[in-house]
Amino acid sequence: MQTLYSIQYLRAFAAIAVVIFHAGERTGLHFTIGAAGVDVFFVVSGFIMVALSDSRPVSPADFFRNRLQRIAPAYWAATAVMIIGAVIGLFPNLKLNLEHMLGSFFFIPVTSPSSGNLWPVLVQGWTLNYEIFFYAVFALILFLKPASRLPALAVLFGLLVAAGALLQPTSQIIGFYTAPVILEFVAGAALAKLWRSGRLPSPSIGLVLVGTSIAGFAAIHLLKLEFDAWSCGPLAVMLVSGALAVEASGKLPNLPALTYLGDSSYSIYLWHTFAVSVVAQVGVSLSLAAPAILFAAVVLGTLAGVAGYECLERPVQFLLKGKRSSLWRLPIRRPAR
Repeated sequence: MQTLYSIQYLRAFAAIAVVIFHAGERTGLHFTIGAAGVDVFFVVSGFIMVALSDSRPVSPADFFRNRLQRIAPAYWAATAVMIIGAVIGLFPNLKLNLEHMLGSFFFIPVTSPSSGNLWPVLVQGWTLNYEIFFYAVFALILFLKPASRLPALAVLFGLLVAAGALLQPTSQIIGFYTAPVILEFVAGAALAKLWRSGRLPSPSIGLVLVGTSIAGFAAIHLLKLEFDAWSCGPLAVMLVSGALAVEASGKLPNLPALTYLGDSSYSIYLWHTFAVSVVAQVGVSLSLAAPAILFAAVVLGTLAGVAGYECLERPVQFLLKGKRSSLWRLPIRRPAR
């Protein structure tokens, strides 16, 4: 599939928004709307899955294996670091038990002994539990004819959300899999179909959609409004569809730095909290101003993610694909003749 700069830029912005959200939590300068970066990620994920499967036919088993290889190694590494850190006392508030650790590694929602929430050992990994669920369902849908896949996905996820709304389940796990946030994957999948068929809005309407989306997110933040998937989901869909429409017109510039951050966005999402926590603790001990701590936490959190991308995610992906990463192509001094 061709590189879509709009998708890369949105992945970068979503990752940075989540970094600012977590840095704000640690410094008291709250940027709560940054959590909506997850909504953008989910819409983008649905778009990518359908765009990839439509452009390059793949078996259900190969699809699921490829997606698992894409997200699992780096996540397992970050989870292992959390567990080791808890064992040696670096994370005194993190409580461990075998069920929770196994659930974290196998992408199964298990109640955290630390908080009582369905959060894995690496808290932000809760979104990956949704990703794996989506991948598994989408892999099964690949058995259907291409024209039937999106309707089947929409009906299935729609029924799940409707059941959750009507039954109001008391079980946390049932509530997890019937939450309206899963509809964001369906919306992204529908956008992929519109993109491939050339039925996206015009560039001018695309700009309006992007502007309206940003204004909506800003209003939620500035007015301190409550938000959830029902409010942020549509705004995320507007943002992704608008950006795609602008790119389809050929009016979106290639910004290499932003594209690179898009490539690094998954590792930024996984690893930033380690750096944010350290910076926040050091900043408080040095009596630094909260804005300075926030800025340093965002910068170093992003750099930690970039380091994770270059040192772990990228080399592992090259290895799994039978290639050699440029990181490992160290120059060898040849003896003089």
